[in-house]
Amino acid sequence: MLRDDRHLALIGMAGVGKSTVARQLATRLGRPVVDLDIEIASRRGLSVSEIFALDGEAGFRACETETLAAVLAGATPVVLATGGGAVIAAENRAMLADDALTVWLRAEAAVIVSRLERSRTKRPLLEGDLAANVERLLLERAPLFASVADVVVDVDTTIATVVDAVLEAVA
Repeated sequence: MLRDDRHLALIGMAGVGKSTVARQLATRLGRPVVDLDIEIASRRGLSVSEIFALDGEAGFRACETETLAAVLAGATPVVLATGGGAVIAAENRAMLADDALTVWLRAEAAVIVSRLERSRTKRPLLEGDLAANVERLLLERAPLFASVADVVVDVDTTIATVVDAVLEAVA
């Protein structure tokens, strides 16, 4: 049981395990799970990569803000896995701060790069020099993650340990 009835939102860089942790948390908490990128793709009928290709990052971010608002307006509390850049917009950070108990799943750049090298998911903002792009995005986003996080959980361990740590922190 959570200490409040708000949505539980997971934030952090790509590759930290937000989607996997969210699914397991939802099961343990008996809540629905929402993966924001999947929700955006479903609403648009396009993959995230296709949205980026057609509308650019600005178009994707507008969809992200609209979809985040819709999810957080829902009456039933969910476990929400956000995209890595969801914290970029001040409006998104404000919604997360107001309407969710927000957990930053934090990892060092080397951990993120190692995980992403094994991933088959196409990530438009990480194409090219993966290590340099992760370092750059982490430097830009870490202060934004920190500004909205109610809880910080380091993820350089097993998924089960991360799930347990999140549950302990938010109980």
